[in-house]
Amino acid sequence: YAVTYMFGTMGSAIVIAVIGPKLLGINLVAACKDYEEKHGGGKKQLGGPGTAWTRWALRAYKVQPGGKAVGLRVAEAESLVPDARLFILRIRRGGEIMDATADIVLKEGDVVAVAGEREVLVNILGAAAVEVEDRELLAVPVEGVDVLVTNKEVDGKTLEELATRPAARGVFLRKITRGATATDIPILPGTEVNRGDLLTLVGRTEDIAAATKMLGVADRPTDVTDMAFVGAAIVVGALIGALVFKVAGAPLTLSTAGGALIAGIIGGWLRSVRPSFGRIPTPTVWFMNSVGLNIFIAIVGISAGPGFVNGLKTQGIGLFLWGALATTVPLVLGMFVAKYVFRFHDALTLGIVSGSRTTTASLGLVCDQAKSQIPALGYTVTYAVGNTLLTIWGMIIIMLLS
Repeated sequence: YAVTYMFGTMGSAIVIAVIGPKLLGINLVAACKDYEEKHGGGKKQLGGPGTAWTRWALRAYKVQPGGKAVGLRVAEAESLVPDARLFILRIRRGGEIMDATADIVLKEGDVVAVAGEREVLVNILGAAAVEVEDRELLAVPVEGVDVLVTNKEVDGKTLEELATRPAARGVFLRKITRGATATDIPILPGTEVNRGDLLTLVGRTEDIAAATKMLGVADRPTDVTDMAFVGAAIVVGALIGALVFKVAGAPLTLSTAGGALIAGIIGGWLRSVRPSFGRIPTPTVWFMNSVGLNIFIAIVGISAGPGFVNGLKTQGIGLFLWGALATTVPLVLGMFVAKYVFRFHDALTLGIVSGSRTTTASLGLVCDQAKSQIPALGYTVTYAVGNTLLTIWGMIIIMLLS
């Protein structure tokens, strides 16, 4: 392990992200752009932490006499600009401010607060409407909430399909996070939403409440860990893993570690369906993933350091080369199988292979090479399957060899 670990980690990233595109003849940047265009994207996603520009904006416009919006219900006025998510949130009429509902009819002289993409507000409404400054009208109470998708009715639906539902009115999607690795999923009209996804929504409080009811439950920040659930899962899993069964005279067991792993998988699935229990704060998850893993690696390195030197002395460089071969061959075969047997899109192929190898480092390098987060779409499912099978097959191989 000590001799082969280094190439198994860094070598995997190099083989997948650097050598992989050349072996398959893939132009990652072009492939990701093609995927975005086919799935309704094509625009570079800007904005976020550290930037002054934001994608969504709120501006006030006055309804002019004879304007297209006069006499229309709010929902009809919002649809005047096709293929754009524009919402009228508030209306000033006769000196009074009211919240806009879909059935309110607009009149001459109304001042409306319109939320939507900045590009649409500037280029389309800016050229056809009269913008006014109304601080009181624009002081709309909004909030940003992480929503955990648990409703089976929206599982597998695309963002484009969900956007047409009444409960999605007035709500904007800022981020999609998927899986235990918290992989960022690109926001495209054709992107499918899965149960267990974490959607970051922004909008009025009442609109957020309606969207949350449609999708699942709000995952609000907390500093309390459900230790009863976590402890029970570990104990039950360890007890089940400690059981030994005789199969054809050979002992068969999951081991306490394997039992805890299976309990964790089942517990994670249960929480994705019923998120009222098993809550763990994000900083705690980060601590266990990052600090815990680093401590484990450090302990392995300290204990395996002498073994690394002795291994090279006794086995020579051959052990390292065999480890490199054992790492490289499955990766190369996986690339060709993904591309030519399963015929996955070129933009997803290397992300799929990264997940099957359970190496997050290679996914990061692939996304850097692609200048896009599209490869991450293929990572999450294969990571979960690969991570589980890697542990289970490891135990099976040990039992077979013993």
